[in-house]
Amino acid sequence: MEIIVSQEIEAICPNFVGGCVEAQVTNTPFCQPLWDEINAIGERYRAELTTETLKDLSGIAATRRVYRTCGKDPSRYRPASEALIRRMLQGKQLYQIDTLVDLVNLASIVYGYSIGGFDADKFNGDTLTLGIGREGEPYEGIGRGMLNIAGLPVYRDAIGGVGTPTSDNERTKMTLATTHLAVLINGYDGNEQQVRANAEYIQQLLKRYCHSDGGSYRLYR
Repeated sequence: MEIIVSQEIEAICPNFVGGCVEAQVTNTPFCQPLWDEINAIGERYRAELTTETLKDLSGIAATRRVYRTCGKDPSRYRPASEALIRRMLQGKQLYQIDTLVDLVNLASIVYGYSIGGFDADKFNGDTLTLGIGREGEPYEGIGRGMLNIAGLPVYRDAIGGVGTPTSDNERTKMTLATTHLAVLINGYDGNEQQVRANAEYIQQLLKRYCHSDGGSYRLYR
């Protein structure tokens, strides 16, 4: 899968660094050791962060800046990483979906980047392009119905949008039947070292919880 960063993204975030992890995996409905990790990071964040200070985390702050530059209100269309951590800080339980979804959520929470997890076999074509959503562009967010993605960064395949930092698309979502995983890390803060570390962390989680060899990763910009 080739990933292209469009000129419209380069213009508003010239230091963008993305990471793509691809792996063969086995999904399961639930994994208690994974949730032990999720609960542990929740306890740590509740001791260290507030719903205001979490906005200062590098990955979240940079994504919010990009939203504003594109004309989107980041408090109304929260980046997924911010929404997940915010929910933890409010003492609410995260939604338990399945091991792959829960794992991607944990990776997003730990590093603060909005991360898209996809069933790569559902992509149409062999290229993903990161651009900006347009007015009236159809997009069905997972569990959210039709989402107004105008002004949101969006990955598109040959058919249309598959992922934004706020919500991925129903069309390419992971399920229990997913065996070919693609994970996209959005480093709008330009921190290559952190994006790389996040990708390697995802590989470790896949080895521990998804009967995978961790696959491979690459950076793109």
